Parts: sequence; structure tokens; C-alpha cells
Amino acid sequence: MGFKIYTRAGDEGKTGLIGGERVFKNHVRVESYGTVDELNSHIGMIRCFVKGEKEEILLSEVQNDLFTVGSFLASSPGTNFTLPELGEEKILKLESEIDRLTLELPELKHFILPGASLQGSQAHIARCVCRRAERLVVSLSEIEIVPKFVVKYLNRLSDYLFTLARFLDHKNGGIEIIWKPEKPV
Repeated sequence: MGFKIYTRAGDEGKTGLIGGERVFKNHVRVESYGTVDELNSHIGMIRCFVKGEKEEILLSEVQNDLFTVGSFLASSPGTNFTLPELGEEKILKLESEIDRLTLELPELKHFILPGASLQGSQAHIARCVCRRAERLVVSLSEIEIVPKFVVKYLNRLSDYLFTLARFLDHKNGGIEIIWKPEKPV
């Protein structure tokens, strides 16, 4: 029959990490890589909006990078399992793309609200999930060793997703919605 998707190994509320350790499914490590997986799914949705465009290529790379980040996070501390390398060039590429997209955008003078376009709103959702993943990874790093690159990558990725949201709004004819705080009573 081949590979079965269910193993029944998690029926007691625990899951296995790379390296064999079993932890509860609500462990901050599992929450971290689960949120990175959620982020990857949202980025897949954005890719559907930018098929055949330059942004699709970078988003495809980001999805692969996030799978690697998830692998780091899903590994037991001290495991000898060999994982793919992620280096500073990944962050530099995100920064380069932020700069490229920013050149095509009006100057940001106000806080903006999501909702100017469907495509941009999806990028804002991904940005929020990315920030949550970053917060969870920081929490994990307070109790276990996490490669410093992971937090830095997620931080820069959220900056990219914010810029991409603005770019997609602009490209799709959306007018940025400026936050208008109410005056105190």
C-alpha cells in the first residue's frame, strides 16, 4: 500500500522531534515550527497571486528556506542529524528585494491598515504569522539553543512581507488605507 499518513504515534498528545526525542505538541518548539509551517502555507497563497512574476521566484526560495528553518526548529537539541545550511546571503537577498520594491512605492508617511487589495492583504496575513513565529522562536531561545540566524531571518522576512504587501496593493490598484486614530475623549 505504501506510505501511510497516520502513525497513531501522536494520539497521546506527543510528537517526535528530529533526533528521536518526544515532546508534548504544545511545547514551544512544536509551536515554533508549526507556526513556520503555517507561514509557509500563507506564502504559498501569495505565490498563487504572482505566478510568472519575479516575486514568485523569491517566494519559492523563501518557502524552501522556511522548510529548512522548520527542520532546525524540529530538531532535538544536540542532535547529530545533518541539516541544510542557511547563510547570511539569504538575508541579504531579502534586503535587496525590499530595496527593489521600495523604489516602486510611494514614500511611507503613515501607519497603514491591511485591506487595499486581496493580494496585499494576504501578504499582511503572512507578515503577522511571520512575526508570531519570530516571537515563538525568541521564547524557545530563552530555554534552548536556537541558531541566531533563525530569528534574524524571520525578522527580515517579516520586513519583506510588509514591503511586498504594499507593493501588491500598489500593483493591483489598491490605495493604501491610512490609520486614522480617533481623538481621545
